[in-house]
Amino acid sequence: MPESDTPPLVELRDVTKSYAEGDTAREVLSGVRLTLRRGEFVVLLGRSGSGKSTLLNLISGIDLPTRGEVLIDGRSLGTMSERERTLLRREHVGFIFQAFNLLPTLTVEENVRLPVELNGHDAAEASAKARALLERVGLATRANSFPDRLSGGEQQRVAVARALAHSPPLLLADEPTGNLDEATGRQVLDLLEGLTRQGNACAFVVTHEPGLVARADRVLEMTGGRLVEREAPRREPR
Repeated sequence: MPESDTPPLVELRDVTKSYAEGDTAREVLSGVRLTLRRGEFVVLLGRSGSGKSTLLNLISGIDLPTRGEVLIDGRSLGTMSERERTLLRREHVGFIFQAFNLLPTLTVEENVRLPVELNGHDAAEASAKARALLERVGLATRANSFPDRLSGGEQQRVAVARALAHSPPLLLADEPTGNLDEATGRQVLDLLEGLTRQGNACAFVVTHEPGLVARADRVLEMTGGRLVEREAPRREPR
């Protein structure tokens, strides 16, 4: 776990998010404060509809807060144009969506290569990274398949590989092992934790999986629109 004086990778300052419902505003997040540092593996718990996915969207710059400020590496997302936020997300964030969001017209390898190529790497390097990751998630033989030919669990593993492909400093994951069997889920957890520990990155993971909670440096819970820090389980040396 990083030292507390490490400069934050992510900082949320009194973030509130409301949505209009008819003539009223429904407040989903209320004065949320959060600091995430490189090297941390942080787990977020909370019931369905509590605002967990909304929080991920705000941290990534997909959405903006109603009030408050979100900073990535000291840069305020609210002062950026939409294009600037897109470029920051492309370079700094790996996002594992609960619904996979794979591109159906691209093969498995092409889906994983895409973020590497978008960041300016040549095709050969992108292909090598994609194949190495697909090997690690057990899908090397499916590199030329299209997403609709894969099971839900296989699509989830492709989504994980794609999020890791460009070695982002910030990994955001929404139930990353929800469709995986125990053995494959453990393999994916090793990948997620490996990126965090070895790459000096930060992983912020929404989950209900006990296996993920047990690996966490910090455990947070979303309740009543606010974040509450819970005592993390004692982590065994790995």
